[in-house]
Amino acid sequence: MSDVSRHGSPAGRGVSQCAICASLGTWKPQLLRAVIGFSLSRLAVLIALPLTLGAQGNNQSKTEDKRILWIFTNHRTAEESANLQRLTPKGKFTVAWHDATDPAIFAQSVFLAGIGQATNSNPSFGQGMLGYTKRFGGAYADFAIQNMMTEGIFPTVLHQDPRYFRRSKGTGRSRLGYAISRLFITRTDSGNHQFNYSEVVGGATSLAISNAYYPDGRSVRNNVGRYVVQLGFDAASNVLKEFWPDLKRKLPRRLVPHN
Repeated sequence: MSDVSRHGSPAGRGVSQCAICASLGTWKPQLLRAVIGFSLSRLAVLIALPLTLGAQGNNQSKTEDKRILWIFTNHRTAEESANLQRLTPKGKFTVAWHDATDPAIFAQSVFLAGIGQATNSNPSFGQGMLGYTKRFGGAYADFAIQNMMTEGIFPTVLHQDPRYFRRSKGTGRSRLGYAISRLFITRTDSGNHQFNYSEVVGGATSLAISNAYYPDGRSVRNNVGRYVVQLGFDAASNVLKEFWPDLKRKLPRRLVPHN
């Protein structure tokens, strides 16, 4: 799950994967979408990899940042070792709501709508202000629906915890593997580990719903491609959440205040 986001992941969820996928249309925009999606996924991993040599013995900031790199939401990250209370259904929907209404999500939607306009994705939307408005609405709907599905509805029904639990300790390589594995493994409300149905099935559900307001590109091939890119962004979002304290300490204080 992503807040970094969900485009977004970048937490929240951060960059919203579904919005990036659905903002592009025919085969040429699809190619551009894949290049952008996997390039950003690789960028997240490349940011984390240089930190792996010195990633042991890290301490979490006293207050968890609500954004990563200023544009990826981070409302659902917690320390793995922390003794945290169980999230109630209200708490889960609160996390989803914060991710869905964070100002960074609207900024990302503006950016993604611009990409869609430039590449003429979903040609039936047309051009001009009306076409841009439709693309912005679709991009934002992707964020909101995915966050509600993967952080609110599915975790509540399946009794799973939508939070990302940062490991912080251990070698950088082990933490990198842990972050990516959280795409498929999550905690239950009782503290056990379980397949991450909320992320995998919830993300697929949000993508399926998006076909209702994206009139173009509804083929099985197109949807499978969008889903693969979506999962890639979810994994990249987890990597950013895991290594954000390490990266933050390396950035100038004038850019990112250090706790």
